[in-house]
Amino acid sequence: MADPVFFAPMPVLRLADLAVVCGAELQRGAADLTITCVAPLEDAREGALVFFDNTRYLEQLAATRATACIVAPKHTGKVPEGVALLVSKDPYRAWAKVLARLYPQAMVPLPAFDDKAGISPRATVHPEARLEEDVTIEPGAVIGAGAEIGSGTQIGPNAVIGQNVRIGRNCHIGANAVVQHALLGNRVILHPGVAIGQDGFGYAMGLEGHLKVPQIGRVIIQDDVEIGANTTIDRGANRDTVVGEGTRIDNQVQVGHNVNIGRHCIIVSQVGLSGSSTLADYVAIGGQSGVAGHVEIGMGAQIAAVSVVNDSVPAGGRYGGTPAKPVKQWFRELTALKKLAERGSGT
Repeated sequence: MADPVFFAPMPVLRLADLAVVCGAELQRGAADLTITCVAPLEDAREGALVFFDNTRYLEQLAATRATACIVAPKHTGKVPEGVALLVSKDPYRAWAKVLARLYPQAMVPLPAFDDKAGISPRATVHPEARLEEDVTIEPGAVIGAGAEIGSGTQIGPNAVIGQNVRIGRNCHIGANAVVQHALLGNRVILHPGVAIGQDGFGYAMGLEGHLKVPQIGRVIIQDDVEIGANTTIDRGANRDTVVGEGTRIDNQVQVGHNVNIGRHCIIVSQVGLSGSSTLADYVAIGGQSGVAGHVEIGMGAQIAAVSVVNDSVPAGGRYGGTPAKPVKQWFRELTALKKLAERGSGT
């Protein structure tokens, strides 16, 4: 069986060109030395470009056979002789720029068919939908009445775009995604299985039974947002659920109704944001954390993984634990509990 290749081979580039792409300084190696592939440290061969940014991998760096390495100034002395140096203050960010240049098709969900613009005859597009030029609709996709889709946008196989949904330009909607009651800006990426705009979880509970409260708000997703596979974002109850521009949401995140997420936030997998919680700009939340309803997290705050945020967090705060508290306090409590447990066990 032939080995499948999912991305086209990268173009051959000179070190001088790569330095320009990633904003690094070529400090060792010939400018016209060519790079033919990228690789991890341990698998690199002649012609490969690697990067080093974590001292846990010093052993792999010492044994690498790469042609060139992107590295921080403080680590240049650790790179073996004979390996060219591309020196950057932020090697990982420089590496990201290189990969984006070499493999642009890996930046968005790949189409199942040819990515040339066009509407598949096996897609269902309502006659009242409005599509700009250069829109791609793949087989099995359904576009509802009154939906509007901007130019350059790709709709993946079996995706469903509901009635009156607005999707901006140069967006990528992955396979089996469902978008309803929502307005999406430009350059939005939804990975496979994302669900946007379904009912929020709202019930008037009572002994006579739980009475469903109609959810009549929308979901607003601003420009340059990326949302990972199988994440769900509920529409608002009586106001909008909002995701601010540039925010990155990982796989399997749950966003409840009326949540307001600011700009350039990072939300890692399996986070749950309860209804009406608010995240200011540049908030980062680690995986498997929960945020209670009506809680506000201030600008630039960071929440450690597997934490529970029950109360509001000030701007710039670094919180962790269950319930979440300032990390220094959390660490002191963990240390005290460990010592208490050790004394109790006689160790």
